Amino acid sequence: MKIADLRQDYLKASLDESDVAPDPFIQFDKWFSEAIKSQLLEPNAMTLATATPDGKPSARVVLLKGVEHHHEDIEAGGFIFYTNYMSQKGQEISRNPHIALCFNWLDLQRQVRIEGVAHVLDGEISTEYFNSRPKSSRIGAIASPQSNVVPNREFLENRYAEWLRKYENRDAVPRPKQWGGYIVKPTRIEFWQGRSSRLHDRMCYTLQADNSWKIERLAP
Repeated sequence: MKIADLRQDYLKASLDESDVAPDPFIQFDKWFSEAIKSQLLEPNAMTLATATPDGKPSARVVLLKGVEHHHEDIEAGGFIFYTNYMSQKGQEISRNPHIALCFNWLDLQRQVRIEGVAHVLDGEISTEYFNSRPKSSRIGAIASPQSNVVPNREFLENRYAEWLRKYENRDAVPRPKQWGGYIVKPTRIEFWQGRSSRLHDRMCYTLQADNSWKIERLAP
């Protein structure tokens, strides 16, 4: 079969102006809860797209680790993920914080597209999350020079073994300064529901100057 001949009609659900919540975070919570209940594999997996200042894009899949509507340490709501600040995405965000996220829940025939600005998360919040991770993951974050060229797999395994020996009798593993979180504060969020005949439903929230959200239907 030719790739161009691969086709799937979308019949599972619809999305109307009367269906969506006035707050996109509430709408996201609803859809994310349904994704979890559907037992999708890694429902928190999202494509993260970054770009250099001159517009060269790159994308990869990362895991959502939190959604904040409001928090005393966070001025506005946003979507949280963690990474190595010295990785390619970290270095690109430091020079151009405008990013995009995309959740693709194929079994539900849904997508959520998010555009916004990434901000470095408060260090205490990053440390709290780092300490909640399995010890092996914490050591892996220290051992891996993320996005740098390495000679072979053995090099990584040896670095990991060295750090594992260092902390083998200690449960506390300090968060490295180059590792932490970002919160993406959105300016635009689109909820996409697949429909038959490619007449998909697209409901778009755009942040206004007064911090309210304007909701509009987009043509598929």
